[in-house]
Amino acid sequence: MGGFPTSFHKCSQRFLGCRSRPSLCSWVRLSYFLLGSLLFLGGVALIGPSRSEGAQTTEAPLRHIRTAIPILGTTMNAEDEPIGIVAEIELEFLQRGDHEGLVVQFQTTPGKFSPYAQQAVIQALYLVVDAADLNPDSWTIRFRLPYPGVTLYGESLSAMAALNIVALAKNEPVDEETVLTGTVTADGQVGTVGGVPLKILAAYEKHFRTVLIPEEPDIADDDWETPFLMEVLPVGSISHAYLALTHRPLRTTLAPQSLTAGLVP
Repeated sequence: MGGFPTSFHKCSQRFLGCRSRPSLCSWVRLSYFLLGSLLFLGGVALIGPSRSEGAQTTEAPLRHIRTAIPILGTTMNAEDEPIGIVAEIELEFLQRGDHEGLVVQFQTTPGKFSPYAQQAVIQALYLVVDAADLNPDSWTIRFRLPYPGVTLYGESLSAMAALNIVALAKNEPVDEETVLTGTVTADGQVGTVGGVPLKILAAYEKHFRTVLIPEEPDIADDDWETPFLMEVLPVGSISHAYLALTHRPLRTTLAPQSLTAGLVP
């Protein structure tokens, strides 16, 4: 994720009974019964969908999911020393009834995304969607950074964000104990990012079990050791990364059925 500014680290709801005049009470009860029946039938008529309402249902979202995605990044502490952090991006996924194209929105409050971070996420999303052989033209995606006054820089969130969106579209859960840092390259690989040793340590402190990192290390990073009881797994392709995140293949293919299946010779 390029990094957060120092400020991120610092702000880190009676019924009336009748006891006399039975005949009058019986009449009252009958009147209430008839009135209640009319109201009930009227309510059914009001609740039942009209033709025009039925025609509008295709415009409403077919699915609407809100979730939070953990991301790994770096920032500076109070002593101006680089540290790793685990932050969350709030994600809203809507599958619309129309097919008017993919819509990606980045909220500007409480926090905001730099233009570079936005571009990286959108590019990664298109690449992952293409690799998964999905059609996103009915999707609306909204990102929100829930940290007031913070701007998210960099691109290392892009692979994690794109793969999580595809998992939502495919209705496949992501392992909550696994987190990924990296970009998505034009050839479908998990691209190199910096600050990996710091990010691994931050993930360990937040009790993540597995950290997925790019196979190609950043030459500026120092050597590091895998923390106790944690798995650090280098991943090359986005297909490999998706499998590690969801335990399912990125592209789901249906085996063609044989024309002779079920026939007895």
